Amino acid sequence: MTTAARHLYLARHGQACEDETCLTADGERQARLLGRRLRGVPLAAVHHGPLPRAAQTARLIAEELDGVPVTASEAAGDYLPYVPERRELPESLADSVLERLALFPPQEREPGPRLAREAVARFTGPVPGDAPRHELVVTHAFLIAWLVREAMNAPPWRWIGLNHANAALTVIRYAPDRPASVLLYNDTGHLPGALRWTGLPPELHV
Repeated sequence: MTTAARHLYLARHGQACEDETCLTADGERQARLLGRRLRGVPLAAVHHGPLPRAAQTARLIAEELDGVPVTASEAAGDYLPYVPERRELPESLADSVLERLALFPPQEREPGPRLAREAVARFTGPVPGDAPRHELVVTHAFLIAWLVREAMNAPPWRWIGLNHANAALTVIRYAPDRPASVLLYNDTGHLPGALRWTGLPPELHV
């Protein structure tokens, strides 16, 4: 079967309001600016997770594009993609990592591995046919980290520690007969300085 390259564009949702039911004014602006950056990309689809902050971000991005279809996907949601066992982790990190992951509620822990497998099957790898495909997934930091880890063939636990700013852009290329290539990671070049570091703790701001 003939296959062609897939270009997967990953974006974290814009800055959310305190109860996470909508975007802040800054978050709306982030989404629109990201949409304007993507105007020149021949996107075939915009996918988003089911939560309001991702859905609103996707809609605002799509308003800046030319008729690109927008669809919701449970696999693009907010969940823990993988919870490691202690033996997988470096001893110096094991306690802190496992304690942090234990704080997440069951609804984010239990379906996570299944949804992560669905995301890999749905959004990654070359596409059938001879025409390259470009797709955007508006999602959350954990899934972006998981897909980057998957592309790099890193150990499953290593999604932990990959951070992503609101409305930042990551691009992964899946070409036939080649390893996946991370072309861009956590890029905020489309955002003014005041909007670039929302979603990340102050000690990570540069």
